[in-house]
Amino acid sequence: MLFNSYLFLLLFLPVTLTIYYLFGATRMRAAAVWLSLSSFVFYGWWNPQFVCLLAGSIVFNYLVSLAIFHFRDRPKRQNLAVMLGLAVDLGLLVHYKYFAALLGFLNDYGVGVGTVESVILPLGISFFTFTQIGYLLDCRAGIVTERSPLSYVLFVTFFPHLIAGPILHHKEMMPQFAQRENYRFRWENLSIGGTLFVIGLAKKVLLADSIAPYADDGFAAPGDLQFWAAWATSVSYALQLYFDFSGYSDMALGLAKMFGIRFPLNFNSPYKAGSIIEFWARWHMTLTRYLTAYLYYPVAMAVSRRRTARGQPVGAAGVATAGGFAGMIVLPTVYTMGLAGVWHGAGLQFLVFGLLHAAYLAVNHGWRIFVSGRQPAARQRPWLRHAGCVLLTFVAVLVGQAFFRANGIGDALTLLGGMAGARGVETLPALWPVATALPAGDAWRLLAGHHLQVLLLALLLALTFLAPNAHQILGRFSPALARAQEAPQAVLRWRPNLAWLAATLLVLFVCLVNLHKETRFLYFQF
Repeated sequence: MLFNSYLFLLLFLPVTLTIYYLFGATRMRAAAVWLSLSSFVFYGWWNPQFVCLLAGSIVFNYLVSLAIFHFRDRPKRQNLAVMLGLAVDLGLLVHYKYFAALLGFLNDYGVGVGTVESVILPLGISFFTFTQIGYLLDCRAGIVTERSPLSYVLFVTFFPHLIAGPILHHKEMMPQFAQRENYRFRWENLSIGGTLFVIGLAKKVLLADSIAPYADDGFAAPGDLQFWAAWATSVSYALQLYFDFSGYSDMALGLAKMFGIRFPLNFNSPYKAGSIIEFWARWHMTLTRYLTAYLYYPVAMAVSRRRTARGQPVGAAGVATAGGFAGMIVLPTVYTMGLAGVWHGAGLQFLVFGLLHAAYLAVNHGWRIFVSGRQPAARQRPWLRHAGCVLLTFVAVLVGQAFFRANGIGDALTLLGGMAGARGVETLPALWPVATALPAGDAWRLLAGHHLQVLLLALLLALTFLAPNAHQILGRFSPALARAQEAPQAVLRWRPNLAWLAATLLVLFVCLVNLHKETRFLYFQF
């Protein structure tokens, strides 16, 4: 089931909310059970057979967590329980996401290992698997306090985050599901959550889906693109991905707030970042947090302990040396981002995407440590220098996204070649000879389509770089588990009044009118 569908908006959400709060007024447990069952229905609507997979994963991981608690005084058995849980979870992920691709890759290189039919990827398998792996690791670390099986089921299945995140942490969510007041109806939850949901819906339906055809056409035939067309394709996809994922993140936070639950912030204007480090602190923030906690830090700490045992410097003094920088910064960064790239897909282009960002991050850290860190601190970054940093970061992200979106490494390199001018630079007047050779109607559509793409790109770029995001628009009313930020312009700061209600209802109406086709969110494929 999709957030941007009539079925969800006009039937599933109203019914689920109504019964949830009817139960919540007197019977908290009944409301929690209803919300769990509704989440399973939401998940199974696309393919009911995967409901058993999700339910089995939840039961298995919860039983493993009980075993971890039971063996807390027996470290070896506890580690065996953890290893069993991780092996099954990762094995399931590998089977559905990588097994068929791996066999195809081996066959392409002459290793006869047989073939297998394409495996249908269950929606959200990466997200609910990562969520539960984190829970098991925290059980071993002894930092899990809430163990209610019903709260655990809700923590994993709560439908606003089930398909494409955010990746939740148990200490943020399970206590919320155990609090009675979160099951009581409040108008402010509906008002704030509904506004945020509509903002996200507009991003998806009116913005992301509008620019998507231009990106799809360009990536379908990257070898036909010259300089400007290649850049237009790259920027079109960047904006499609931006508003698609930003829209989903806003919708997820808004839906959670409608049910009295607060999610962590997952998207915070990443294209405004002035460095690649800042970009990853703003893009898919809960994934960055997860990768840092469970991949980056363990490797970095292991290297630090090894250096300490050898009497080598660690900390700031250690990373300021070539060996320390390579061991404590570059190694864990390459390891983490390489796995992050592979997590996004089985193709080699995703590995290139991850390693490319690892290189970006290593260079960024090196610049901070060895160059800017040794210069006198400037009181304020000049706006022109800051704009240059934002532009450089954005171009670097575009290069990475070529691999993220293309059908293979070859197509990505072909697009980048076009962006570098390898196939020449076309000019706008060059369209006229083509147009004059066509029938009048086709010529008009060609020129109008070209100008429409340019205008749409200009509009979306302006919104991306100049407009406040939803977290800033809601300001102190934002439901995100993050520090409140206010929009610079007072007129763009949401307030619970009739003017904002009318504007929200108008945007909702425009979105409903444009729901003539249901398109999946891009992150559903991961």
